[in-house]
Amino acid sequence: MPEILHNERISKDFYLMKVKAENTAAMGQFYMLRAWGDYPLLSRPISVFDADGQTVSFLYKVVGKGTEIFATLKPGDEITLDGPHGNGFPEAKGTVALVGGGVGIAPLYLTAKKLKELNPDTIVDIYLGFSDEALLVDLYEKVADKVTVNIGGFVTDDIDPLKYDCIMTCGPEIMMRVLCKKCKSLGVQAPVYVSMENRMACGIGACLVCTCKTSAGNKRACKDGPVMLGSEVFGNE
Repeated sequence: MPEILHNERISKDFYLMKVKAENTAAMGQFYMLRAWGDYPLLSRPISVFDADGQTVSFLYKVVGKGTEIFATLKPGDEITLDGPHGNGFPEAKGTVALVGGGVGIAPLYLTAKKLKELNPDTIVDIYLGFSDEALLVDLYEKVADKVTVNIGGFVTDDIDPLKYDCIMTCGPEIMMRVLCKKCKSLGVQAPVYVSMENRMACGIGACLVCTCKTSAGNKRACKDGPVMLGSEVFGNE
């Protein structure tokens, strides 16, 4: 069973966990995590923060019973990983913007790193939004050409979408909706990809709990996403 290598508290509510486990995790994918028996009933979907084939890391926020249990785990403890699941962020070239808010910043780290590995000439700018305290900015600066941090405001105000060939975002739905509306109002031609953080139960598309409405019909965030085109999710607004 996968083993915890470290589980570091990095702020009042946020932890960064690294697990020893062979994996094929790609940017934007997630795992269903579990470190208990019958209760809580459901595993917890957590985005991949980083992965190297032998280890996988998760940035998570303590918000309920499941994540409270994760926060108690120590090096050497075992955890169940089911995944990786979902369709992640696509490859992109040129100048790319990654926009994250709160715990939605998690998948942007591996995404930035992979985009650079796939094409070193790709320019990656990261925009990080926080309500009260910035997290891990030094790590993001190592994988991006530029990092913009917004604390207590609206990170969507900081980005000029017209500068980018591709935009990828993850965070509160309202943040992603505002970003997509901004791009639409400016006539931005670059594709905007949104990662939907809907509640999930099974993580494999069977239960339909995470279904969201799109212009192409109802889609499951876990199976059809979590990454989808913003024009499909918010295009009619």
